[in-house]
Order: sequence, then C-alpha cells, then structure tokens
Amino acid sequence: MLPPLALSVRQPWAWAIIHGGKDVENRSPGSIRAGRMDCRPIAIHAASGMTRQEYEWAVWRLQQDGLTLPRPDDLPRRAIIGMVDVVAIVDSATKPWCDSPFFGGKAGLALENPRARPPIPATGEIGYFTWRQGGELAPPAPWMTAWDRPSGDSGTLSLFPDDAPHIKTPPKKPWEKKPSEKG
Repeated sequence: MLPPLALSVRQPWAWAIIHGGKDVENRSPGSIRAGRMDCRPIAIHAASGMTRQEYEWAVWRLQQDGLTLPRPDDLPRRAIIGMVDVVAIVDSATKPWCDSPFFGGKAGLALENPRARPPIPATGEIGYFTWRQGGELAPPAPWMTAWDRPSGDSGTLSLFPDDAPHIKTPPKKPWEKKPSEKG
C-alpha cells in the first residue's frame, strides 16, 4: 500500500530515487520547512516537467556511477512511481549522507528502501502533498522521442539498438547560467 503523502521530483531524478540508488533528495532548508517535510514513508511522484538539458546532464552524471538511464520517452511523468522511506533530514555535516554522491546542497532528505510501483497518473504539488489518482501520464515532448536517434525520427531504428545512451563530455549543469546571464 502506498503512503498517502507524496513528494514530486523531476525526472530523471525520480527514476534515480526508485531505481538508481539516489539516497538523498536535495532541498533547501526553507523548502523542507515550508513543505512540512519530515521522516516517514512517502510516495515518489514523477513531475511532469523535464528538459533536454536536465536529462542530458543526468545521463552524464549517472554514467559516473555506472548507471544507465532509460530513454527520456520511457520515463513516466505526472505519476506516482513508487515509495521510499525518508529516514533523516540532513545537512553538510550529517554523516554518512553528506558523503553521498547525490548530496549536493545545503540540506536534503535521506532516503532508504525504495520500492517501485507501476505508474499511477496523479497531479503533483510543492512539498509533501496528499496525492490522489487522476488524469493521464504526461505525453513525451518531441525532443524526448527524437533523443539519441540517428535521424531524430522515433520510427528510425538505431544502428546499435542495445547500446545505452551515453555522453562523453560533461554537459552544462541545468541550473548554471550562461556567461551572458551572470550579473
């Protein structure tokens, strides 16, 4: 049985929590307080948004840990995809969580015991929220179906269909500003 409270996480990080060993969900101390986040089992909601830049950075980042992400059009969005236990609220001094390769901020939620579920369509909210089934999964954006395909056409088979998507050089982090945007 899924917990009544959920946390919405953008893909592909929601997938990484459930399937990839992501043991810390980074949040600001203010969002943890405002979202009434505490230690308990929660459902993981895959948010509807995901940009190409976010996905490509995550592909590169997770490759460093030997993980292969599903294609972007195979990641369910706008759905509950599983559950996890929040076991601690952590900061940069909380051992062993601050040593996690997934800890990268001032604070976060320490996660254990992920359990996958078939996607259940649901709308997300900010912070912990009481979820309910409804709506439909988010349809893939055009860039998602064309991603890493030789002609950009989702109907064209790759020459190497079993070769995992990979990115050789680190792409720009999604949250970094372009030099012209820095002030």
